[in-house]
Amino acid sequence: MTQLAGTDVYETVFDVTEVPESGTMAFTPKAPEPRFDYIVAIYDDEGRLKSVAGGNEGPARDPIFPTELTVQDAFLNQDRPFTLETISGSEYRAAIAPIQLDGVESSTLHAQLVALPLDDTDDFVGTYIGVFTTMSIITLLVGALGTRWLVTLAFRRLGQVERTAMSITEGNLDQRMTDVEPATEVGRLNLAINAMLDRLDESFSERDATVEKMRRFIGDASHELRTPLVSVRGYAELYRMGAMQSPEDVARAMERIEKEARRMGSLVEDLLSLARLDERRAIEIADVDLRQIARDAALDVTAADPARQVNVNDTTFEALTGPITILSESARGQLDPPPPSPAPAEPDATRPTTGLLGAISAGSAALSRAQQQTRSFLRRRTRDDRPQIDFSTPEEGKPVEVPPIVRGAEEPIQQVISNLLGNARRYSAPDSPIELEVGVDVDTDMGWISVIDHGEGIPSEIREKIFERFWRADTSRTRETGGSGLGLAIVASIVKRLGGAVAVFETPGGGATFQVAFPLARD
Repeated sequence: MTQLAGTDVYETVFDVTEVPESGTMAFTPKAPEPRFDYIVAIYDDEGRLKSVAGGNEGPARDPIFPTELTVQDAFLNQDRPFTLETISGSEYRAAIAPIQLDGVESSTLHAQLVALPLDDTDDFVGTYIGVFTTMSIITLLVGALGTRWLVTLAFRRLGQVERTAMSITEGNLDQRMTDVEPATEVGRLNLAINAMLDRLDESFSERDATVEKMRRFIGDASHELRTPLVSVRGYAELYRMGAMQSPEDVARAMERIEKEARRMGSLVEDLLSLARLDERRAIEIADVDLRQIARDAALDVTAADPARQVNVNDTTFEALTGPITILSESARGQLDPPPPSPAPAEPDATRPTTGLLGAISAGSAALSRAQQQTRSFLRRRTRDDRPQIDFSTPEEGKPVEVPPIVRGAEEPIQQVISNLLGNARRYSAPDSPIELEVGVDVDTDMGWISVIDHGEGIPSEIREKIFERFWRADTSRTRETGGSGLGLAIVASIVKRLGGAVAVFETPGGGATFQVAFPLARD
């Protein structure tokens, strides 16, 4: 339409003459008037409708033309077709364009409107929709009937599947599909059903095992809580019956009651900790420096056990400063005094001095010593299989290349190390040293921290069981040492929640080494 309106189509339906008196152009329909599908209307330079010609529908079917259409409107809307309506309700598609008429004495601009009826187009679209709808309905009916016939033919053997499924719903989970042909749809369905039944059997077995563990856990918890309560009740009844006459007997009974109350409180706290971990509450993850965790934990041990020697070995920093040893005042007094060394020109303000909790002393250590003391937290390696870690000496003031900074939560990690240290103190001699070692494993992109004791150790056959709740090789072991039997279970739950790993193996020379690892914080 826009292309037709932009041509001199008016010349096919009008005779154009110049009126010298007024200087205007006259448009007279040609006689006989030609018949075209389109209608042409001419507007003068003032926007008035001058003449209409063309079309084969008759004047009654002509569209209702705008009463005013200026040349400026033609310029602005020449690329924008629009719709005109007739009195009878039919529609025309129209377009406008400016035209220039040159006479003998004048040259003027006019607007040309060309309209084309949409009746034929509407009839074609209606016919197309009718044919398409009819064919679609026929196709759907034929397809539905054909699909039903094919499905009935192909899945005739589904009756056996139905009978087997009904048997399974009655509780016979041992039933299996027998007609298994991977080349057919029914055969693959039978395979899938058999696999589903196998998974159901596994799920029920796991559920039974979980229920059994829960029952054992509840029984153990009840037993552990009942034991201190029986002791407290017994001493209270002895006191009520007058069996304790002397102040020494009363003091001894109060001491036992206090000890049992503390043990019961510790057990309740551990149970609450496990319950909170089982709820899987949101934990705010942040960057945690394992070196600071180890040093703080060592200071806590020296505060609680002044006679205990605690060594902190930072393998990521040892090449520069040597291992860090935290000693209590009494433990340092048992060591031979070191040889005198020249005093530095200026005191190091950053080096801690003797204090209430202990002292941090740094000694020199070679690069090879740091490499020899590094352990992998995920797997035991031979000397040749050990991953190569960068122990190059950093420049003064610059951080190490791979610091043991991990993604985790500081308080839960502190609780893990505290539980492991408590375990090490509980099952090693009072004068036996405890070592904390920090490092990284670049092969697995993990930072690790180890708690090393030199006590009685853990037999290899029970190392996988010690992280179960209330599990112990000797039923009296936990009660004698004051533990609740839940410390290592809490360790395993926290480490798993933080996406880490925990392992235990034998310390060379005797004892147990616990290693926990967490993903490194990579920027």
